[in-house]
Amino acid sequence: MKLKTNQSEFRKFYMGDRIFTVCCNVILFLVLLVTLYPIIFIISASFSGVQAVTQGRVWLLPVDFSLEGYKAVFRSQEIPQGFINSVYVTCLGTTVNVVLTLMLAYPLSRKDLYGRNVVTALIAFTMLFSGGMIPSFLLVRNLGLYNTFWAVIIPGAVSVYNAIIARTFFQTNIPPDLLEAAVLDGCSDFRFLAKVVLPLSAPIIAVLVMFYAVGHWNNYFSAMIYLKDPAKKTFQVVLRDILIMNRDVELNNMIRDVNILFRQQGLVMLLKYSLIVIGSAPMMLLYPFIQKHFIKGIMVGSIKG
Repeated sequence: MKLKTNQSEFRKFYMGDRIFTVCCNVILFLVLLVTLYPIIFIISASFSGVQAVTQGRVWLLPVDFSLEGYKAVFRSQEIPQGFINSVYVTCLGTTVNVVLTLMLAYPLSRKDLYGRNVVTALIAFTMLFSGGMIPSFLLVRNLGLYNTFWAVIIPGAVSVYNAIIARTFFQTNIPPDLLEAAVLDGCSDFRFLAKVVLPLSAPIIAVLVMFYAVGHWNNYFSAMIYLKDPAKKTFQVVLRDILIMNRDVELNNMIRDVNILFRQQGLVMLLKYSLIVIGSAPMMLLYPFIQKHFIKGIMVGSIKG
């Protein structure tokens, strides 16, 4: 009798667990659809014809397949130049960010560093308080960085949040025994960092690369403030000008050769969708290559702070 009761309770628990799992999967699937549909719509619209986009006939798949939006993008001189500038800033800025973050995080993970708790408290203080936009602008200008790409790289060279994650990773995954063995073999601290720590830190490096690269690629505010030369505009600033400020004069110049066939407003909409796809593509292409290390690094690095 007791065995039958236990089996009955187990069946109820098993059914309840399956119902809960099914409900969670249904909710997550709906969330996936809500998140994924705008991306699919933008991609489909960018490959559709001007009339189909203007008339709202694009729902899921491209209608009247066309590459006019992408052709208009590459006819412009400002958009390709902005794309090149963004790639340059992203690559250079990410390299500087990762190097400086590792140089800060690794010493703070060492228990033999005198005053490391004080240093950690000081850098954590910057997460709560900052000087503000005007003091930052004056500082950048007085340092001679204004209207240079360094103005969008140096002020945010180290993220305290990323440094704490990296420090936690080092504390969790680099045992002190490795350092003791390396010291006995005559290994210096810099050599130990280069030959032992960094090869074992691929997951956290992937996390830092992804975080910093996405931040630089999507950043437009700093570039809009500090870069006044039109030749130095990043892709996000150009995209912002087109999507928000509606620079009709420049758009007319871009579509002058094709406005005989298509109405101006329809091509402007098509151009917007094409620019969004081009602006999102680099990060989407980067993520699959570092996904494995990224997931492992972000989970391990955030276990404890």
